[in-house]
Amino acid sequence: MINVGLACDENYSKYAGVVIASVLANASDSDELCFYILTDGLSDEKKSEILKLKDIKICEINFITLEEQLFDAYKNIKTHSYLPLNAYFRLKLSNILPNVEKIIYLDCDVVVNKSLKELYDAELGENILGGVLDINKRMLKKNTSYVNSGMLVMDLKKIREYNIEDEFLSWTQKHIDTIKMGDQEIINEVLKGKIKVLDDRWNVQSSNFTNRSSYTKNPWIIHFVSKRKPWHFASFSYHKDYYFKYLQLTPWALSEDEKKYWYEQNKLASCWEYLKYRPFFMFRPLFYKALFYTYIKPVD
Repeated sequence: MINVGLACDENYSKYAGVVIASVLANASDSDELCFYILTDGLSDEKKSEILKLKDIKICEINFITLEEQLFDAYKNIKTHSYLPLNAYFRLKLSNILPNVEKIIYLDCDVVVNKSLKELYDAELGENILGGVLDINKRMLKKNTSYVNSGMLVMDLKKIREYNIEDEFLSWTQKHIDTIKMGDQEIINEVLKGKIKVLDDRWNVQSSNFTNRSSYTKNPWIIHFVSKRKPWHFASFSYHKDYYFKYLQLTPWALSEDEKKYWYEQNKLASCWEYLKYRPFFMFRPLFYKALFYTYIKPVD
């Protein structure tokens, strides 16, 4: 069984559904998948919509409702205003899921393009987690194995065995006024030296054509890391077509009229917004690096 965890609220249930759809669409026939959706409350209507995704491939989908007070210690962290409390749910997964030994945790702003079996079977050795290096060069200078928390392979058995959840809490309480990167900083600081760095194709952090953590032509997981997600009109995420591809497999599939708006008008508006954001992009060496890896370098 491949266990996959996500956290969402009522507003993000649709995007969690797209993540699940992308996993199911790329699963092999032999993959057995079990999804755990952590939430502080989802309506029956939203749950029903998500359960319809079983039409893509038979799987287990479990909804786990959590009380906010369980995360009171994390409420006062001064970090990005758009980081919701449910981002910290992953810090308590080992106790929330006491009978699960291993899980792949995914943020709701990712899509998956490959069976997760290879990722789930990744050998972590003595490490607690597996992840992909973060795109933030400043953080990597401090910690050369600093990973992005949007995709984590978590050994929940070891987390329980070594009382890591208590360490997360203790470290947070000591550094509550200086934490800048939320759950990601907590995980990397507490587990420094105990995280295995995985192939970067398992978390291609993408915001626009030049700003990507990997220029691979074969991204296995795409993580839309900018504030402006693919579902925001005129966002200029280079990989946003993947989001709409998997959206069409869900109960929220676009109508023909909506396709014209999101496929045609959206792309034109995106180009215009990018020109305003970075009018001299052609003078950036990074642009030509992206151009080479995207259109000239042989497929990896």
